Amino acid sequence: MQPDAQPAIEDDIATFRSDAREHARRLPRALPHLPLGTYERVRLPADAPLAELMVYRPAGGPDVPGVFVNLHGGGFVLGDWQDDDPYCRYLADAAGCVVVNVDYLLAPEHKFPAAVHQTAALLAWLTADASTIGADGSRIAVGGHSAGGNLSAAACLVAARHGDPQVRGLIVDYAPLDLATPPSAKLADAGSRGASELASVGARFNAWYLPAPGDGSDELASPVLAADLSRLPPTLVITAEHDLLRAEGDHFAARLAGSGVVVEHVVVPGSGHGFTHVGPEEHAVAAWARMADFLRRVLADERAGERP
Repeated sequence: MQPDAQPAIEDDIATFRSDAREHARRLPRALPHLPLGTYERVRLPADAPLAELMVYRPAGGPDVPGVFVNLHGGGFVLGDWQDDDPYCRYLADAAGCVVVNVDYLLAPEHKFPAAVHQTAALLAWLTADASTIGADGSRIAVGGHSAGGNLSAAACLVAARHGDPQVRGLIVDYAPLDLATPPSAKLADAGSRGASELASVGARFNAWYLPAPGDGSDELASPVLAADLSRLPPTLVITAEHDLLRAEGDHFAARLAGSGVVVEHVVVPGSGHGFTHVGPEEHAVAAWARMADFLRRVLADERAGERP
């Protein structure tokens, strides 16, 4: 398949997902010492945008902590909350916040912008009802990895349009932020051996996610193209040196800074796409620690004397 070819009609999404899960099982897991399954499954009321949330409460944290909404990667098509299970436990304890691990709507069953609006609705719901999970709805941050970073940024753009909710922080971790540019056109900026494969898979993801190719120009599909980024919250942008998506992440960070947004931008050396989950270990450890430090600062409760 050419890098920008549309998926053939005979492509079966169930088979694609099954093959992807098998491939993922063979990969190493960064921070392998972290425990699994330390969440609480919380059923939500009928008026909530999701039926349930996986909730990680901090060990020894404040009585009513802030909340971080975590969105997994997977090209808008693959994955689920379990991909980030151990890392959500780490963030909860290291940042002293409640972490909500989200099983958001996937394409092609639910195409753009379904997952964007579901995430935005969850942020709004948590603002009013975070007490349901023992958290402070006035202190909310959102972030994600790869496609999850895209959805997080897009949900913050929706919040900015409406003027509510007031999100405290955004984490964008090696995310695809420009779906208008064909993945093959990004190869000139990539230095990794796996860039061509990622471009090919990225084209398939885009075709499954977007109702039509022209939808990639919508700012909720390509947040880096948004006309106005000035109302986004303080943002941590993490890009990887050898990632196909590095250039658009770097550009997003630069545009945020130029728009007056408080931005932290980290380019991780010697790493490629997905490094926070598969290594190199030292860079994955440092990146998760950086995320936890960012969340600790943006979610601090100044009223209780917590220091940002």
